[in-house]
Amino acid sequence: MVIAYEPVWAIGTGKTATPQQAEEVHRFIRQKLEKLTSRGVAEAIRIQYGGSVTPENVKGLMDQEDIDGALVGGASLKSDSFSKIVRFREI
Repeated sequence: MVIAYEPVWAIGTGKTATPQQAEEVHRFIRQKLEKLTSRGVAEAIRIQYGGSVTPENVKGLMDQEDIDGALVGGASLKSDSFSKIVRFREI
């Protein structure tokens, strides 16, 4: 199972949460999963951030403990941007 979180106010706006804001919500989701299931299940489920992921903000988001990946929207339609997002650790 994979859960994707995108703030409602980010949908279609080009705005993104700060890494700290996104981490706070991802941690909350993981804690809820743990209460509903178990710690092992909560840790195994990937929680991705969606919401205007760009080459400029991907590293800050992916550096957060509870953010396991990115659900890339519009930037995935531009090969240059998408390849930078995929290779963000190399850049």
